Amino acid sequence: MMALPYITEHTGFTGTVYATEPTVQIGRLLMEELVNFIERVPKAQSASLWKNKDIQRLLPSPLKDAVEVSTWRRCYTMQEVNSALSKIQLVGYSQKIELFGAVQVTPLSSGYALGSSNWIIQSHYEKVSYVSGSSLLTTHPQPMDQASLKNSDVLVLTGLTQIPTANPDGMVGEFCSNLALTVRNGGNVLVPCYPSGVIYDLLECLYQYIDSAGLSNIPFYFISPVANSSLEFSQIFAEWLCHNKQTKVYLPEPPFPHAELIQTNKLRHYPSIHGDFSNDFRQPCVVFTGHPSLRFGDVVHFMELWGKSSLNTVIFTEPDFSYLEALAPYQPLAMKCIYCPIDTRLNFIQVSKLLKEVQPLHVVCPEQYTQPPPAQSHRMDLMIDCQPPAMSYRRAEVLALPFKRLFEKIEIMPELADSLVPMEIKPGISLATVSAVLHTKDNKHVLQPPPRPAPPTSGKKRKRASEDIPDCKVLKPLLSGSIPVEQFVQTLEKHGFSDVKVEDTAKGHIVLLQEAETLIQIEEDSTHIICDNDEMLRVRLRDLVLKFLQKF
Repeated sequence: MMALPYITEHTGFTGTVYATEPTVQIGRLLMEELVNFIERVPKAQSASLWKNKDIQRLLPSPLKDAVEVSTWRRCYTMQEVNSALSKIQLVGYSQKIELFGAVQVTPLSSGYALGSSNWIIQSHYEKVSYVSGSSLLTTHPQPMDQASLKNSDVLVLTGLTQIPTANPDGMVGEFCSNLALTVRNGGNVLVPCYPSGVIYDLLECLYQYIDSAGLSNIPFYFISPVANSSLEFSQIFAEWLCHNKQTKVYLPEPPFPHAELIQTNKLRHYPSIHGDFSNDFRQPCVVFTGHPSLRFGDVVHFMELWGKSSLNTVIFTEPDFSYLEALAPYQPLAMKCIYCPIDTRLNFIQVSKLLKEVQPLHVVCPEQYTQPPPAQSHRMDLMIDCQPPAMSYRRAEVLALPFKRLFEKIEIMPELADSLVPMEIKPGISLATVSAVLHTKDNKHVLQPPPRPAPPTSGKKRKRASEDIPDCKVLKPLLSGSIPVEQFVQTLEKHGFSDVKVEDTAKGHIVLLQEAETLIQIEEDSTHIICDNDEMLRVRLRDLVLKFLQKF
């Protein structure tokens, strides 16, 4: 969602964006924080000549290795953020949204974050599921809705965990023990993080851990321009939370324990390091702040403040950035660095379990998931293994999905349905012929009763072309059944036709009446009588053919 303003504001976009309410509100906070961090340190000049490939080659690493720098953009403004958000239409889980009558789109809980969704795109007879950023673990959001993904023709799968070998529970335990160890030794702990998401779970684990670890007098500081909004929002999105958090709301208790940490003054939040924070600040302490890339935001200040002492620790929990690259500009560093990436998204074991359960006919996923990671090429378990094998795609590739739309649903008006007279042609099978006008609008098809012929008008006034209604012709009966050739030849002989020959063809038979210079072509779905200008003969033969067929 962080890229939304680039799409809606700079590409001539005129469509609608669908998102759940928490996604919009938390997305707004993340974008607001980003804009705030960037605008705090305005650049006096903007440089773009370095993006020239010949110059880029001469720059130090990592700039010289950066890919496609010509596409790098400046950060958007708050005005563009607000404009992008105004184009969003809010939707709820399991709400069906009609798109031009052609397909229906439905968001489902993906279990990863507040309001995060998987999407189903379906017509009357086909179904595509889009699964991205999902979690089967029990954390604060509503659990993942798997049942609704069943019976999919195609399941598009992306956004799996970035660290398939790390177990989130183990990482949280490591996070807490490293934090406690540092603080007991008189050091400070820095946690570079986003203002929403994993931080809610970390605060909850710390809440349970503080007293047992004897940390109850250590202050926790959460510093972000949107810290206050983020903590409050998480408490009001009750219907988007997991069941046991929802029940707390009705007690009434705050669903997250960070409310209690704030009341007891153990957790304090500040918009920035200036102002109130500098008066209240005391060490040793634990600071949660952004940005996890360590390139901007208040985290830069703390890296420079605490980096020279080996008592302090920085703990990386966000999986989005390589922690070694993040630390590169700060080297040499004395402070300890702990890497505890917490990514609750699906790993490959969970994916294979999910696919066995929902059984899509085809799976489509990024190419990277169909082979083991380059660094661990022997790990055949770190890839998607399904039958039939997954279709893979590369970035910006256009795919033809492996199914065709074969059927459309057509509604029939009640008065037309009333006039139908079904006839039983086999036990349990009835047919009725329908004459109707097919009315199609917004990809919806309706059969309406045919117009009655208008009474002839006496006036000379010509009708306008638009009033011309298709005339209803009187319908000939439909014919069904097949013609048994031997019996047909016997019938012809009975009726005085001699010298009858039968030839087999690829599609059926030809019956030759040599005397009358006539042939009858009998095929699976048609019968032709070919005779030379003898209408009497043709009618006689036609009546003989009709004896073998059912009229309808």
